Amino acid sequence: MYAKCGDFYSSEAVFQSMPCRDTTSWNSVISGSIFNGLAEVSAWYFKEMTRSIFQPDEVSLSSVLSVCSRLDDLFSFGESVHAFTVKLGYEDTASCSVANSLMTLYSEFGMPEAAEKVFASTLNRNVISWNARIKGLVENERVSEALTVLWEMRLESQPDVATLVTIISGCGDQGLVLEGKAVHGYIIRKGLLHEEPSVGNSLLDLYLKCDEPSRASLLFRTMPRRDLISWNTMISGYSRNDSLRKEAQSMFKGLLSEGLHCSLTTMLAVIPSCSSSEELSFGKSLHSLSLKLGLASELSAVNALMHMYISCGDPLAAISLIERIIPVSDIVSWNTIIVGCTQNGLYKDALEAFHFMHSSLAINPDSITLVSILSACGNLNLQSLGKSIHCMILKQLLASNLRVKNALLAMYFVYGDTTSAELVFYSMGDKNLCSWNCMISGFAQNNKGWRALQFYHKMEDYVPNEISVVGIICACTQLGEYKQGMSIHGHVVRSGLQNNVFISASLVDMYCKCGRLDIAVRVFEGSAEKSIAGWNSMISAFGFHGHGFKSIELFWKMIDSGTKASSSTFIALLSACSHSGLIDEGWKYYCLMSESFGIIPTPEHHVCIVDMLGRAGRLQEAHKFVESLPYQQAHGVWGALLNACSSKSELKMSESIAKHLLHLEPENSGYYVTISNLYAYREMWSGAVQVRNILQDKGLVKPHGHSIVG
Repeated sequence: MYAKCGDFYSSEAVFQSMPCRDTTSWNSVISGSIFNGLAEVSAWYFKEMTRSIFQPDEVSLSSVLSVCSRLDDLFSFGESVHAFTVKLGYEDTASCSVANSLMTLYSEFGMPEAAEKVFASTLNRNVISWNARIKGLVENERVSEALTVLWEMRLESQPDVATLVTIISGCGDQGLVLEGKAVHGYIIRKGLLHEEPSVGNSLLDLYLKCDEPSRASLLFRTMPRRDLISWNTMISGYSRNDSLRKEAQSMFKGLLSEGLHCSLTTMLAVIPSCSSSEELSFGKSLHSLSLKLGLASELSAVNALMHMYISCGDPLAAISLIERIIPVSDIVSWNTIIVGCTQNGLYKDALEAFHFMHSSLAINPDSITLVSILSACGNLNLQSLGKSIHCMILKQLLASNLRVKNALLAMYFVYGDTTSAELVFYSMGDKNLCSWNCMISGFAQNNKGWRALQFYHKMEDYVPNEISVVGIICACTQLGEYKQGMSIHGHVVRSGLQNNVFISASLVDMYCKCGRLDIAVRVFEGSAEKSIAGWNSMISAFGFHGHGFKSIELFWKMIDSGTKASSSTFIALLSACSHSGLIDEGWKYYCLMSESFGIIPTPEHHVCIVDMLGRAGRLQEAHKFVESLPYQQAHGVWGALLNACSSKSELKMSESIAKHLLHLEPENSGYYVTISNLYAYREMWSGAVQVRNILQDKGLVKPHGHSIVG
């Protein structure tokens, strides 16, 4: 009584004060300690019992074996109990309870072969024995073997609800839909759907996990017995499927209309169905309902709501929520905020949340936290902070986590610190394909294509995937390695990756920049699916080779195909007009961009116009265009105009623009270099020397004999 009321101290006191004890007394104190979560105590009492005049019976042995299966530290003790069981002759008795507990013990510790030996030596098997064997195989991901045991079981015992639920769950987890359907057929033949809703619920979960929602829907409508779990299973399954989120919400409304009680599990099932800005309104109504039902104080519900707000594009609402639960918040709460802020580009907010969590709440970050924080440091170029977090990772022994190590690689490459990235890579014990991809892509992004190629050739133990291939194609493009690029193209075809939109776009770009427009056209036209990146690469390629009208023609083909033009599309198109001398067309598409396509011109588009007018010698027109731009947009375009003037040797205008730029950015050595080169081109050596002296006085030039810093 004391043990079951949670007062094990009093239970022990009664046991210790008993003048005489029997086997039942010992069993009571052993089971009582188990009931109160005191595994080591129950093992100690079992040892004491073996030293007493009373021998353990089936109850004692089954109890202590069940405890051993829960704690790693007690496995060796469990093996000794097994030996003791054999010695006492309890391994195979009429009730099979000891044998069943032994099977559970070995299965829990990933030893299904040992469990099989116990099962094979058990003569008086019952349904629990079969279930223990099947459950052990399923837990060790041997579902096919579990199915074989199920069919053997039918010859001796009738499978019960526990048997079927276990086997169906295993099929669902491993995506064995055909095997699951076979079990479903058996259930229908035996009329077992009428027994308990749990069998039907397991089948619903199976079909939803195996991406067969129509079968799940049919089963749900025809189930003879349904309960709240049935509804929750359907709602959760639909919420996990991006194309069925609306159905999840409709199912939730149907549950409410039937007058069923909405539980915490129901809310956790339906909240993930809101994951875009269009679903924010429904998400807010769920928040209101959770407040009405008194579920908003549940930490798991708050965490789910925060994730919902972030997914729907309202991170401020999520931050407001976490401020209300700070005293009870956990690592999941803060990860939700930190990851969400990082994904939405709110890097400073992510860092502030991390600092508060770590310093004020003393919640230790996990690998999920660190991956996002390292990404935030990289995006903000906070090198000192990134290195500090690297030190913290080493101190907290989290550097062994592969995801964290790969995030460190990515961060250092964003900084352009390829040396530190290599040090991290070579200090890693375990590496995976992502690690190699980080190195290949990282070097390619830092214009070190030759190093990317070296790492590509070193990854002998891994088969390159789409990310590896895109990275190495970019490296070949940088280096102009046409033959190496063709070799990679061969690997792409042999591996069946040619239909990947990112790879085909990268190949088009490579062949164009390596001078093989003919192959680029073949690759583009042979692509099963044309991405916006592919169209942009091809438009740019025609322009790069002086075929501006073909670029325009391809642009309209893209629009007719239903592909929406992007800002980058117009950069490619305007650049094509510039290279081909199509001034009128360039102006036309510059205006169309905002008038017909709703794309606001950026400094990159303005630079294309300046370049186009500069190439045509229409510098006065280019100068007026830049002067007409708002100050914020013109700031980055004056440099392009200076270069255009330099290429045409327009000294007077160049001097005027250079003065303006040097007033804005007096420490930018590139502007001094441009004007100095212009003086030298015009053989105005005194002017060139004067500019060089200014550079030396400002400390912006290398010592004599070295090149100017550009």
